[in-house]
Amino acid sequence: MPHFLLEVGTEELPADFMDGAIAQWQSLIPESLTEHHLTPQGVEVYATPRRLAVLITGLPSQQPNREEEIKGPPAQIAFKDGKPTPAAVGFAKKQEVDVEALELRATDKGEFVFLQKNIPGQPTTDILRELVPQWINRLEGRRFMRWGDGDLRFPRPIRWLVALWDKDILPLEIINGSEQLKSDRFSRGHRVLHPDSIVISEASNYVSCLQQAGIEVDPKTRQRQIEEQVTKAAASVQGYAEIPHELLAEVVNLVESPHGVVGKFDPEFLELPTEVIKMVMVTHQRYFPVKAEAQENSPLLPYFITISNGDPAKAEIIATGNGRVIRARLADAKFFYDSDSDEPLEAYLPSLETVTFQEDLGSIRDKVDRIIEVAEELAKQLQLSSQQWEKVERAALLCKVDLVSQMVYEFPELQGIMGQKYALKSGEDPEVAEAIFEHYLPRGAGDSLPQTLTGQVVGIADRFDTLVSIFGLGMIPTGSSDPFALRRAANGILNIAWAGNLSVNLGDLIEQFSEAFVSGNPERKSPLKDLQEFFLQRLRTLLQEEYQVDYDLVNAVLGNNDGEYTERALGDILDLRDRALFLQQIRNSQELAKIYETINRSARLAAKGSLDTQQLDPSSVVRPDLFEQSSEQAFYDGLVQLVPQTQTAQAERNYQRLVDSLAAFAPTVSRFFDGEDSVLVMDKNPAVQANRLNLLGLLRNHARVLADFGEIVK
Repeated sequence: MPHFLLEVGTEELPADFMDGAIAQWQSLIPESLTEHHLTPQGVEVYATPRRLAVLITGLPSQQPNREEEIKGPPAQIAFKDGKPTPAAVGFAKKQEVDVEALELRATDKGEFVFLQKNIPGQPTTDILRELVPQWINRLEGRRFMRWGDGDLRFPRPIRWLVALWDKDILPLEIINGSEQLKSDRFSRGHRVLHPDSIVISEASNYVSCLQQAGIEVDPKTRQRQIEEQVTKAAASVQGYAEIPHELLAEVVNLVESPHGVVGKFDPEFLELPTEVIKMVMVTHQRYFPVKAEAQENSPLLPYFITISNGDPAKAEIIATGNGRVIRARLADAKFFYDSDSDEPLEAYLPSLETVTFQEDLGSIRDKVDRIIEVAEELAKQLQLSSQQWEKVERAALLCKVDLVSQMVYEFPELQGIMGQKYALKSGEDPEVAEAIFEHYLPRGAGDSLPQTLTGQVVGIADRFDTLVSIFGLGMIPTGSSDPFALRRAANGILNIAWAGNLSVNLGDLIEQFSEAFVSGNPERKSPLKDLQEFFLQRLRTLLQEEYQVDYDLVNAVLGNNDGEYTERALGDILDLRDRALFLQQIRNSQELAKIYETINRSARLAAKGSLDTQQLDPSSVVRPDLFEQSSEQAFYDGLVQLVPQTQTAQAERNYQRLVDSLAAFAPTVSRFFDGEDSVLVMDKNPAVQANRLNLLGLLRNHARVLADFGEIVK
């Protein structure tokens, strides 16, 4: 069966485009072939910095013949008095058949015209000529641009096009304004190792032809080669390579013919913090660091490994040139480090007044003062000792100081890291220094969380101030737009509090600092309501997506426009999490099913009464003298026994105890509804009716200590 090759040759493509383009073609191309009734044996997508290619193997030479049933107009419109109307004639003409080929068939909606049409398969080459431009034009990504005066958008100019149907050129044409690019069998080799054009004799020889020209077109193979070469190069200097995943993925897309080269730098630079050296190597130079041992925190050796895309014979020259570059960068870093270390970290505080946080919110120094205020309130909520508060206050004061250091100015990615290093050199408490680094955690999805209490409190305070301040200015995230990363900030607060089991009362914080934001400034609008709603959305999202709690159970603990539940959720986020997880647990164990029916039935009827949702004790709201059946007395007695169980469960947050008590009470409730001495709740006597509704309302209230069962879906 024939093979088809398409290669789109370009100027050097952005590294971050290639993985996305491969993934899109891996999905788009098989789908479009299937839509056209073509099933290949295989679809392999390749990419290098100068090309994007696909090799489709085992394609049929043409589509299979097929029969399609086509539905036409209603019979009463298509035929009148047994004769075809213009509607029938038009339908037949459109389908290129005679009217006699049409059939009438009954359907659920009446009689319609149908046509059984035999459709001969088209040659596959004709279909490919139609599909290939779509494959190119439908690619998406960042930094797409128009080249020349045409409408074609691509990350870089397209310079050549290879399209082969086995050994034959498949005529294709890409039109971009006045430029016309026609397909051929000529590809291009490695710029240095094989600068001449390459003749692709047939589609199946594509990979080997490119390899002979010094190019490895398969990214998976290039990645394997790079890993092997980096590991081997590190071993040649008695070291172990550190291969960051993101760096590896980027380098794979930067080279067509990878060759590992070992370079070195002066050992004196190893006096710099390891993070600084790695930042220079990995982020700025795309070098792989070399460690003395395989362990993660092993000290570095004065070597690096770079992946060259040039001539392997020039490895020594390449190593020397790269060595000069990194020595210059490390020399700059050492100068910054030494200069920054001349003064204690606290000495840089006044400089924060010269750095603007946000035009309407003052300087970074102003923000630091607000962080301290929030941290102080958190310390009260968490009942920190005076010694703990001293560390929190000190860390909050110094947490942003490294922003005005020369090192962080040059390498912004080192914020927090350098603050920690400089704090230690300044003699600060190690936990304070650690908190300066940790308060930035988590920096993104999957990142670690702060481990020290000091870092947790300062991290929450920093994010909370940002949320109040930006929301106060009306800059609320909408859709995908979130320039201040406020969703990430709110998620960070919740994840830090949950991971550290910190009893943070978000409701009080939001109310207190929303009021403080507008205090003395009548032009400002309080962010209170918007922040409450925003945090409720974040709570809902995290519980469902990260904790895998069913949506209806999340609704049951958050309530639906229920002010009591909203206040409770924001007031005690630990209890909210625990109740949600507990509900999911008892659903999975089937315990929830044992109490669901009785609680839900009681709650639905209780809504017809007037009992508030807080009352638990029946003695003041139920009159035993109005009981007419023994089931009412049993219900009442059960509620009396339930009160201490519920109160203890609530105080200890032992919701299993509450569920066990409700399960034990369930038969009594069933007897009340359906037993031999059952009652009609909606009795004609208003006093009796109200009495029975209060019994049910009390049971609902006991269940509400855990959740609103009305939101739970059976």
